[in-house]
Amino acid sequence: MSSDSTQLELSEEELRELIPQLQQLTDKYKRAERVQKALFDISELASSVSHLNRLYSAIHEIIADFMNADNFFVAFYERDANLIDFAYFVDEFDEQTVKQVPVEQIMDGITGHILRTGNHIFFKKEEEKDFQKSTGVQLFGSQPHQLLGVPLKRGTQVIGAMVVQTYDEDVSYTHEDLEVLLFVSQHIVTTVDRVKSRELTERTIRERTRQLRKINDDLQEEILERQKVESLQQALFEISELAANLEGDMSIFYSSLHDILARLISAPNCFIATLDDSRENLEFPYFSDSQDDKAQKRPLGLGLTEFVLRTGQAELINPPRVLELAEAGELDVSVAQNMLNSANSWLGSPLVVDGEISGVIAVQTYGKHAKYTARDLELLRFVSHHIAVAMERKRSTEAIQRYNVELEERVKERTTELDKANQFLKQQIEERKEIELKLIHDAHHDSLTDLPNRAMFTSRLELAIANKQRYPENLFAVLFIDLDRFKVINDTLGHFAGDEFLVEVAKRISLCIRGHDLLARLGGDEFVVLLDNFEDVADVEDVASRIIECISEPFVLEGKEMYSGASIGIAHLEGYYRGADEVLRDADAAMYQAKTLGRGRFVMFDKSMRDRLLEELELENEFRRALREEEFECYLQPVIDLRTDEALYHEMYVRWEHPTYGKVAREQFRQVAEQGGLTLDLDLFQLRKACDLLNSWRSDSDKPSHIAVNVSINHLLQSSLVNKIIRIIDDSGISANELVFEFDENDLNRRSQYILPAIKKLKRAGITLVLDNFGSGLASLSYLFAYPFDFIKIDHRFVKSLPRSQRNLKLIQSVMLISEHLRFKVIAEGVDARAQLEALTEIDCNYAQGKVLSEARPLDIKQLAG
Repeated sequence: MSSDSTQLELSEEELRELIPQLQQLTDKYKRAERVQKALFDISELASSVSHLNRLYSAIHEIIADFMNADNFFVAFYERDANLIDFAYFVDEFDEQTVKQVPVEQIMDGITGHILRTGNHIFFKKEEEKDFQKSTGVQLFGSQPHQLLGVPLKRGTQVIGAMVVQTYDEDVSYTHEDLEVLLFVSQHIVTTVDRVKSRELTERTIRERTRQLRKINDDLQEEILERQKVESLQQALFEISELAANLEGDMSIFYSSLHDILARLISAPNCFIATLDDSRENLEFPYFSDSQDDKAQKRPLGLGLTEFVLRTGQAELINPPRVLELAEAGELDVSVAQNMLNSANSWLGSPLVVDGEISGVIAVQTYGKHAKYTARDLELLRFVSHHIAVAMERKRSTEAIQRYNVELEERVKERTTELDKANQFLKQQIEERKEIELKLIHDAHHDSLTDLPNRAMFTSRLELAIANKQRYPENLFAVLFIDLDRFKVINDTLGHFAGDEFLVEVAKRISLCIRGHDLLARLGGDEFVVLLDNFEDVADVEDVASRIIECISEPFVLEGKEMYSGASIGIAHLEGYYRGADEVLRDADAAMYQAKTLGRGRFVMFDKSMRDRLLEELELENEFRRALREEEFECYLQPVIDLRTDEALYHEMYVRWEHPTYGKVAREQFRQVAEQGGLTLDLDLFQLRKACDLLNSWRSDSDKPSHIAVNVSINHLLQSSLVNKIIRIIDDSGISANELVFEFDENDLNRRSQYILPAIKKLKRAGITLVLDNFGSGLASLSYLFAYPFDFIKIDHRFVKSLPRSQRNLKLIQSVMLISEHLRFKVIAEGVDARAQLEALTEIDCNYAQGKVLSEARPLDIKQLAG
């Protein structure tokens, strides 16, 4: 029993020891829950807070739930302006009066250290010296007891800092507080960006609303102005009608004038005064006043009406103006006193007919709140003229009727003109809108296919790049499509058929892509496709395969069936792309690789292609420089007459040894020249050097008398180029029969139908012609019958197999047999072994070229040029 009791006491003791641990674990979970709630609150702020000022204060409150944050600020690094923007600053000792501070002023401080290093700071005042020594930070302002500072980052870039600090020595921060602050800072940048975006959007909406409201107010003002103009036109028209019907009661006529005038301005009291025949008295044919029943005829005096008659101008007279006129002696004092007592506002305008004043029309109000304005005065001045005319018309009905008709017609014409002007203006506005829409469309679309053009495609691609940088999981790809045989179609069927072909290609490609993908034409026969948000790389390959397949189908153009094809380069958007030009460049490089591999296929871009293209470009630039500075090496190798061991002629060719790339292979050498469009320049370089060589050896009988150069068929495609060759030979002073031109059979295969006239022209000029590499191409025998070659060079691959290949030996014998009938001679090239030479001698081959006969001998071009 005692033993059981001891065990029970130990168990309770152990439980008591576990209580602090459980309490600590509970506190830890509660703190984690508070952190989670804080992150949720920060996330909610992004959707509930519309202004940054409220956002920062809300974040301040959230952080204050975890630690003492009486002193708190948030600063952002504005890199473009090189400023530190203190977006939020609360401190019990330091007052931040300047919101933005130049970077250099505080870059050595705590904030600058966080922005420079991207590291957090836990500062304690008792460790101040060690802290400054380890970080090099200078402390500004009031020194805090403790400080926690963490960086604000967008991705890996530090964009700001968030700092809490305390001056109270009883308050201490812990590493858990630092961890909370670091954790919260990771989510604050996203929240700030979202609030900034929404704030910008709302500001834009408010500005647009303000602009629309202003436009609406302007329209309303214009409508009111138009309504006033229409009211004025209507009033004038009614006055004109009244004047045309003067047979009725004159009191009704004047009352109607008063009603019309009252619709234009406030006219509760109105009278018309006229001069009698003696022009010394005033009569009042119409008088309507709320205080007086009628006005009696009176002699002219110093009243308001007489003042208007004297000045001949419309007048606006209020109490201040009355005093001024009374003091100037223009008005009777009693008249001024009565007006001041009644607080009158009085408008009067002379009635002028044919330049002579016949009376006055006046309106007036009583009381301090009804006052006339200068606009009312201008309106009365305008209307009074028409009223005066209407009154004058009563003296002559015919004149009144004639004037009424004239006025009516004038008003009608003016109204018609306004209507026409309005209609024309509306039509112009509609036409301008259509033109603007068309201009916008034309500026972003290809005029032939109506597809988006380079500008629109580039803009859309820039958006895709931005999307890729923000959302790396989204997949985009660019397909660069180049068509085969487009130039052939243009040259054979004409540009109209070429345009029809491009339109059909655009339709076919459109059927191979999705609705949200973008197809554009860059120009010529180049099309590009932006594949937007696809699921898998295989989808891109499927699209490319469909495009290649549909383009390979026959086209019916001008009633003829034509075939084309497509080579496609594919570049996937990656995070390292910074512009549309980079993507198009890489897709173009992949397309070029597809064409090189044999067309009718697609190739995915990789970085090795870019390196290879850069190397080829560099090699081409070096080739141009070497050609310009004549850095090539020239060699001479003779063709030997085996019967006499004498040289028939010497073949000159060039080689290039680059200081960086070393010896450039002959095939690559020719390829660089062809791709850079320098083949003709290289041929002319060799021709001029051969002419200079012959001239320099003319007096030396031991030197070669005939030199051969390799000539590209590009010289034979235009008669002007053939003429240029002959002119160079003539200008050099040598005879054409001293030169030998060698043409490669493979080149002749491509353009044989164009070059026969040119070859005949060279033959007539006296140049010896050689068909080089015979047997390496197709339809070789046709050249032996059609072209006037003097020599045929058997391709070195046939000679290389001798004497073991009896088949090739018999082929050479057959060509020699044909040569006896067609009057050309056979040369075996590439004779590099004694056995090959013996085999050729046995079949009576008289001419040969190769290392076993004579090695190629280098020439010093610089010395020759000197």
